[in-house]
Amino acid sequence: MPVETSPAGPNVADESVPAETPGETAEPFEEPGFGAAYLNNPPPEYPRISQRRREEGTVLLRVAVAADGRPISWSVEQSSGHERLDAAALAAVKGWRFSPARRGTRPVAASVIVPMEFRLR
Repeated sequence: MPVETSPAGPNVADESVPAETPGETAEPFEEPGFGAAYLNNPPPEYPRISQRRREEGTVLLRVAVAADGRPISWSVEQSSGHERLDAAALAAVKGWRFSPARRGTRPVAASVIVPMEFRLR
């Protein structure tokens, strides 16, 4: 049975980057990335029991990304409606690497929303 699990496109929240102080020059902000092929981020494993039960859904994970691109914390922002799929998504993202956010040319910590879709084909 063909199975598709894939991270969709990024939806970023810049909430962990400190606000600029008055008079400070605004540097452009570049969001953290996770979709580049060179990052080698494998999709989550589709749990076999979920496949047999025909469970599908999209999990939204909130991932705090360090300035070096490592995930430092992650949680379910929005459940797929199936605990096994949510757990599979969480297990996958902990081993990922990200392109860190940038403030100008400096890498900075930031948060990103990572959608992971589980679909049976």
